[in-house]
Amino acid sequence: MNTKYDIIIIGGGPGGYVAAIRASQLGKKVAIVEKEQLGGICCNWGCIPTKALLKNANVLNTIKNASKYGIEINDYKINWSKIIQRSRNISKRLSKGIEYLMKKNKIDHYIGTATIKDANTVEILLDQSKKSLTSLFIVIATGTKQRDIRGLEVDKKLILSSKESMVIKDIPKKIGIIGAGAIGVEFAHLFNIFGSEVTIVEALPNILPNEDVEVSKELESIFSKRKIKILTDTKVKKAIKNKDSITLDVGSNNIDFDVVLVAIGVSGNINNIGLNNIGIKN
Repeated sequence: MNTKYDIIIIGGGPGGYVAAIRASQLGKKVAIVEKEQLGGICCNWGCIPTKALLKNANVLNTIKNASKYGIEINDYKINWSKIIQRSRNISKRLSKGIEYLMKKNKIDHYIGTATIKDANTVEILLDQSKKSLTSLFIVIATGTKQRDIRGLEVDKKLILSSKESMVIKDIPKKIGIIGAGAIGVEFAHLFNIFGSEVTIVEALPNILPNEDVEVSKELESIFSKRKIKILTDTKVKKAIKNKDSITLDVGSNNIDFDVVLVAIGVSGNINNIGLNNIGIKN
């Protein structure tokens, strides 16, 4: 059965669901297709849950330094699983709120993988079945995905993306972070507060390479005082996986870690959505 719409939106992140709501408010019949939770990376695996984790880190840091405020706290315990669950619950609550907005605005929400078949047709894989939708317009709002390093592909055990790092089972004793952009330094701060020995590896001359040099230097000074190791102008030449650890060859020496987080940025999430069917080259 073919269902007709005015607009089909592929992707349920901030670009997709906001566009869907506005189109519906303007009187259009709208469908939104998302294979995971509504809200996209920002809501589910980026801005929101990371800030929730950073809040926990800030609370712990305050406890550690409570004596500066005349408060003596001699005994406390970290419940890491509860910290992770708090972050996930916040994301889930916000995603459910977006689902409600879809219903409120009479937007049809399909949970599945979309493929563009032609300029007016989208095919959705729903579990084991397929459904075809047609529309006057198709909006591509598929967001981004993590960039990989050849030889350091994410295996969800020893080599992690930011997604796996947000639900890691135990606090690592030693973690290597490849990439010192916003994601890399956030996780460096987080795991350092919770007791991990953190090493940042950055290929460019400064951490936070997209920011002003003054900002980079100030953060580097703060991190150094907190004993976060920073290796700038450094590239990973080789990664050696051991049974329960991973060794990075950074040229001057080899460094062992429990896990490595790859945080070298993102790229457009446009593979395998059917762009070739409408004459668009990836």
